[in-house]
Amino acid sequence: MTFPGGTSVTRLSVYSGACSDGLEGGTPHMHTASTEAYVVIGGSGALQTLDPRGFRETELSGGSTVWFTPGTIHRAINRGGLEVVVVMQNAGLPEAGDAVMTFPPEIVADAARYREAATLPSGAGAEEAVRHRRDLAVAGFLRLSESLANGDPGPLREFYDSAVALVRPRVAGWRRTWEDTVARQTRHTAEVLDALERGDGTHLGEATLLESPPEARWGMCGNLHTHDVAHPQVHSAPS
Repeated sequence: MTFPGGTSVTRLSVYSGACSDGLEGGTPHMHTASTEAYVVIGGSGALQTLDPRGFRETELSGGSTVWFTPGTIHRAINRGGLEVVVVMQNAGLPEAGDAVMTFPPEIVADAARYREAATLPSGAGAEEAVRHRRDLAVAGFLRLSESLANGDPGPLREFYDSAVALVRPRVAGWRRTWEDTVARQTRHTAEVLDALERGDGTHLGEATLLESPPEARWGMCGNLHTHDVAHPQVHSAPS
């Protein structure tokens, strides 16, 4: 029942409204274990990335498809109605804390302070908290960018070390999620190939249509329409 490839899919409307540096867009962050892909379906903007090789800005417009591996700090810039379909590796891991935002180092190095800065309130005040969280991460992102531009990779290495320390307690749970999704689906595909090689098409008789309705929520990069691919609706009979 896992979504293809053990991935997840989300529709993203990148935030508008100026950040602390005057640009419009999302909250800079990275993933520690998962690769992320953007398929642009409307509007225009850019993807700012930061890694040990330095800063890069990649233009985005309808039809652009880019993806970035763990450790790539990324920030979506909105220049007009930027709409993206996000395909995320390892469904369940990013939702369980795989993303680490680029807050200033004194916050990222302190698990309690990081959790306080990252957590959004429910109900009233959420929108203001989203903006505050974004600006805090932008401040850290700019400091990291400046250090790399000046030839000093030390702050980025320290950010990576702090990020690993933040997520380390979650890894055992992540492994269980991965075993139940990506690894299980890989084993299933191997079994299907073995069956086909034998001329056995029994699995075709188990054909199923599944559906996952969207759920709106605040995200790091913008307004999200997420899909719960772990608990889809199974259409077992014609309507």
